[in-house]
Amino acid sequence: MKKRNLAILVLGGIGAAVAVKMLTRAKTVVWDDVADYVPHSDHSHFINVEGARLHYQEFGERANPTLVLIHGYTASLFVWHKVAPQLADAGFHVIAVDLIGFGYSEKPRWFDYSIQSQARMVSRFMNRLGIGRATLVGSSYGGAVAMTLCLDCPEYVEKLVLIDPVCNDEVKNHPILRLAAIRGVGEVITPFLVDSRAMMRRRMRATLSPANHHLITSERISNVRRPIAAADGHHAVLATSRNWRANRIEQDAHMISQPTLIIWGEQDTVIGIHNGYNLHDSILNSRFVILKNCGHVPAEEKSELVSELVTEFCRDRKGRIGQHEGEEMTVATS
Repeated sequence: MKKRNLAILVLGGIGAAVAVKMLTRAKTVVWDDVADYVPHSDHSHFINVEGARLHYQEFGERANPTLVLIHGYTASLFVWHKVAPQLADAGFHVIAVDLIGFGYSEKPRWFDYSIQSQARMVSRFMNRLGIGRATLVGSSYGGAVAMTLCLDCPEYVEKLVLIDPVCNDEVKNHPILRLAAIRGVGEVITPFLVDSRAMMRRRMRATLSPANHHLITSERISNVRRPIAAADGHHAVLATSRNWRANRIEQDAHMISQPTLIIWGEQDTVIGIHNGYNLHDSILNSRFVILKNCGHVPAEEKSELVSELVTEFCRDRKGRIGQHEGEEMTVATS
């Protein structure tokens, strides 16, 4: 009986915690309340695209060649807070966009949060800004969005830069995503996983190379956590995991004809580097660069080197890059 009573108490406590969490969490994050804490918020703008309000930041002169930067899953344009101004200083017009459901873009329940729909939104976003053609730079899940847009609407894409991109459904085998896929369970665990600073710190230690763990600061944790800390952000994270269908990208990658630069962190434990080799083999006009002492987020871990590589790749008409002799990187030749 004592064990039974203890179990009832434990389950009751868990149920109470879940109820409190669900009832007390904010519905959304209000931009005016957080703008002062957002890096480069003086570069922030909002625009309505297909009935949704999208947040983006703009750097550089509009007459310069345009780069559209697309972030990854559970992330935001914060991932580009170093690279975006560096690329603008190098002579580019840089647009970093928060995907619908992430960052400070709107997070509507009517959106299906599929990769294909995100790609469509990016194309409509480009139309609204009057950008007819650009180089797309996609990190992780953003790489999947960029490749999907390239496959569906190649006329929008001048060149592609893929940084540790998602290209299949392997990541769905992660235990947390498998749990989240269970109806009811996902709704309960997502708010706790997304809001927990301890869990986020642990995830960052697994995401970044050990050489770059000094980047895991309270400020970084806040900037990653803040945009998805409310109920609508929890829904977007969960809906995206349940509509994750990326195998088509791996199957159709051979159809990408644009010059493509693939950048991969050698110590990426989130998306295995074998995917980089496969993409390099599939995309005929591609270059593959492996960054040493780097994990899943090269845009933050190796921002200056990433900016240099993207600049060189974009300036060359055929998207060629040099060997960059040194110990920081390896250029794959086959």
